[in-house]
Amino acid sequence: MSTNKDILRLAVPSILANITIPLVGIVDTAIVGHLSDASAIGGIAIGTMLFDLLYWNFGFLRIGTSGLTAQAYGAGQQDECRRILTRSLTIACIAAFVIWAIQWLFVTAVLAIVPCSAEVAQVARDYFFVRIWAAIATLMLFTCKGWFIGMQDTKSPMAVDILVNVINMVASYYLAVRTPLGVVGVAYGTLVAQYSGLLLAIMILAFKYKIVHIGIREIIESMKGGEVKRMMALNGNLFIRSMCFMVVYVGYTFLASRHGDTELAVSSIMMKLFMFFSFFVDGFAYAGEALVGKAIGQGRTSVSDIVSRLFVWSIGVGGLFTLIYALWGDDCIQLLTNDVPVLSASEQYMGWLIAMPMISTLAFMWDGIYVGATAGVQIRNSMIWAAMAFVLVFMVGEWGMNYVHMAPLMALFAAYFAHLLARVVYLSVQWKQTPLRQQNK
Repeated sequence: MSTNKDILRLAVPSILANITIPLVGIVDTAIVGHLSDASAIGGIAIGTMLFDLLYWNFGFLRIGTSGLTAQAYGAGQQDECRRILTRSLTIACIAAFVIWAIQWLFVTAVLAIVPCSAEVAQVARDYFFVRIWAAIATLMLFTCKGWFIGMQDTKSPMAVDILVNVINMVASYYLAVRTPLGVVGVAYGTLVAQYSGLLLAIMILAFKYKIVHIGIREIIESMKGGEVKRMMALNGNLFIRSMCFMVVYVGYTFLASRHGDTELAVSSIMMKLFMFFSFFVDGFAYAGEALVGKAIGQGRTSVSDIVSRLFVWSIGVGGLFTLIYALWGDDCIQLLTNDVPVLSASEQYMGWLIAMPMISTLAFMWDGIYVGATAGVQIRNSMIWAAMAFVLVFMVGEWGMNYVHMAPLMALFAAYFAHLLARVVYLSVQWKQTPLRQQNK
């Protein structure tokens, strides 16, 4: 039986690493927000959205690798753990070369349909064509992080994440502020940081796990057998999930951009604050992936004790951030920008900032539990319902604005909240209806 000590052993390193992740986005936004105007903030937001469009499609490299590795680890199948790593790294490399090949067509097509000013589009384009060259490092790091977590090791990804994010912050600041690169220096900072993290991950694999070389023969061997079919089925469901995430998160930026540069800047800042607390909850979600997967690999038919303890911890985090945003939400926004129109426009949305932590906590925690169970169908379906809720609530909200005066982004924030609620309701119901032994089929 897993205890609170087991959960904290896995969660705390992830939390320590995750604290630095939102700080990167916040530092980037603060650099741009103090270095330039709302169009530059919006340009970085659009540029980030472009990478979300690309990288979310490959989220299975982390999620699928984590759950499958945890189950193999629980079953004592060390050779299969290594084969899972080899498969995922191979897919990551292939995906990166595809991304590099289509980069110009991709950014041109997306910017042609995203409503934004010429100034915003130019910043986004400059940012994209620099950061894109980190694709292979980024995707390989997805795989390594998922594999480490599945191996019940959250200290290694902690070390990698901290290195990546510290270098990102330092390099972005130096290159954007201290060199003629200006705003695009933020992208160069990310480029340097991603390859630094990949180098450290390779060193950990070599010295800690004695994985020094992966040859052609090992790659071919890893692609044989029924486990490949299982991985592809899981990855297929996770790919659909990622597409639904794109509907929500890319749609969020796309729809915000219709209201002009100021509202786009507001939506970008609010999203960073919406997500800031999630990186604390993700520590417990990662613990859930590792512990639930390990339990299934060991043949256990119930993990109710693990689930209960995980939710106690995560709800505590959600409650803490609800209090923080209620008391100091305005101060948090002022840390990210000193642009007066943006600060003024943000005031009318503070209620959503306060409401998000608790519902987000529940959604993220369920995701971690289902990933450990490799319950691909349930994970996929939850995001299909969530994407539908997002679109429906936004459409109703936009229609309502014709009859009731509301702030421009009110329908968008309501839609984002609705997608989180849909995930929580669906996954909660499924957990009660579907026995654990069936969820990873």
